[in-house]
Amino acid sequence: MTNITRTFDVLTNAEENFNKDVALSVKRNGKWENFSTKEYRKRVDNFSLGLLALGFKKGDKIATVSNNRPEWNFIDFGMSQIGCVHVGIYPTISEKEFLHILSHSDSRILIVSDKELYEKLLPVFKKTPNLEEIYTIDMIKGVKNWSDISEAGISAKEELYSTLVERRNDVDPHDLLTILYTSGTTGLSKGVMLTHNNVVSNFKIAIKVVDYLKPGDRALSFLPLSHVLERVGNYLWQAIGLSIYYAENIETIGDNMREIKVNVFITVPRVFEKVYDKIINKGRELPFIKKMLFFWAVKTGDKFDPNPKNRSFIYNLKLAIANKLIFSKWREALGGHLKGVISGGAALQPRLARIFWAARIIVQEGYGLTETSPLISATLPSYPGVKFGSVGRVPDELEVKIADDGEILERGPNLMIGYYKDPETTKEAIDEDGWFHTGDIGTLDEDRMLTITDRKKEIFKLSGGKYVAPQQVENLFKESQFIEQIIVVGENEKFTSAIIVPDFEFLHNWCSIHKVTFRDNIELIKKPKVIARYQVEVDKYNPQLDRVAQIKVFRLTSEYWTTENGLLSPTLKLKRKLVIKNNKHLIDSIYSGN
Repeated sequence: MTNITRTFDVLTNAEENFNKDVALSVKRNGKWENFSTKEYRKRVDNFSLGLLALGFKKGDKIATVSNNRPEWNFIDFGMSQIGCVHVGIYPTISEKEFLHILSHSDSRILIVSDKELYEKLLPVFKKTPNLEEIYTIDMIKGVKNWSDISEAGISAKEELYSTLVERRNDVDPHDLLTILYTSGTTGLSKGVMLTHNNVVSNFKIAIKVVDYLKPGDRALSFLPLSHVLERVGNYLWQAIGLSIYYAENIETIGDNMREIKVNVFITVPRVFEKVYDKIINKGRELPFIKKMLFFWAVKTGDKFDPNPKNRSFIYNLKLAIANKLIFSKWREALGGHLKGVISGGAALQPRLARIFWAARIIVQEGYGLTETSPLISATLPSYPGVKFGSVGRVPDELEVKIADDGEILERGPNLMIGYYKDPETTKEAIDEDGWFHTGDIGTLDEDRMLTITDRKKEIFKLSGGKYVAPQQVENLFKESQFIEQIIVVGENEKFTSAIIVPDFEFLHNWCSIHKVTFRDNIELIKKPKVIARYQVEVDKYNPQLDRVAQIKVFRLTSEYWTTENGLLSPTLKLKRKLVIKNNKHLIDSIYSGN
């Protein structure tokens, strides 16, 4: 590997070591559009030259709001190799957040991907005085296009190419690479400042975590590139010679996986849960004998132990049969060539990790924050670096310790240089000894395996003085096919309770079998037979919890919590305060004793 010290060195490394026909690919209008390494370099340099022609200086900020596409890479490396700073923004945030980020970041221009985002952001652009221009990536009549910048670069190539080389050489690994605004579950987001070294040191650590991947393997990308995990993963895939394919949209992931015969992808647990639920629902529809066999295999997979010494000869034989007859079909449904899946952003149900490992699909749960570029720990591809329920091993290059109150503290080359224009909040987050306070509670064992128990701010105390960690409870209950979403509440109350959003697709199937009729979901969740069925689910999972954490009372709601209604963050985390506020009437009905 060529000496990579800055993110764009990844492209030089690719030119020298891989030089592929398909470096990046995207499916548009039903066809895969490929970009070679050579074309990639040309597009990156043209964009850099265009920015130089427009007078962009080192340290100038450029904001993008885009879906995943090769143009994102051209723009990203095009700005970073001349020392400009990339402000990548989630497409799904509110107008208030867009206004805050675009003005606070001092961005000079804004680049958006399509007509819908252009129309959404034009009013924001007009209200943001520091923004000089708005460009789109898709061609829109009468609107400036990102290719206009490249065209200006092509015209000025002769006079500016030597300047481009100088500027590229002038970028130091410790220079600011990006400002990423954390999609906090409370208040306006903070701008996390990451250097080239923060990010490069982190994906170099991650190379050891995915040593089963080889140059020429194929990665599918669908998590937003504004998400630090997907972005750093994108650099990682390029550094080890993978071809990156961008999914059409979230609905076509399954089809795209099969088309490209995917080897790896990064996801959040929510997507994983959906994939698993889909497989299980298909299993329920099988004829009787096949269905019995299917669920026998699932039961076998549920007992999988990553330590080979703990698996008996009889168990291994059963697992081999389950793999040949059932799990091989799971692998086919995911393209037939899947080697591994990286899961991050939230806690993954241990049961899901266990069964996919049993099905010979390596599921690697990672843990980290935007502030840590992001990786702090990760599950390794083999035992002893695999422990279900943990978020993997802390690499030797990083320091992690557990504070007296249980908070996880981290220190290392991956740690941000601070929050943009916010020294006070930076001081609160990073103490005098350089330890970053993650806000997560956890434990670290003698093998450096890290386990998260909850968010420090989310643990609540019952009126009797006992503490409840809601995420642990929620994660357990989400194993139920009847439950789509759940929030556990009870702060300063006598007992723990929950608001549950049913998985209506599954519930409707159950209703048709059990002859439950209803007009709509609002009527459905009030049916005594349905409420009784949910009580059965609650009674099933409660015994696995400490008595104080057991759900004593629950209410069903028909409203999903989404990014669109502002109840989920862009990384699909619950905005607890807002969800609680939104369901105050239901919570009041629980604790008023009605």
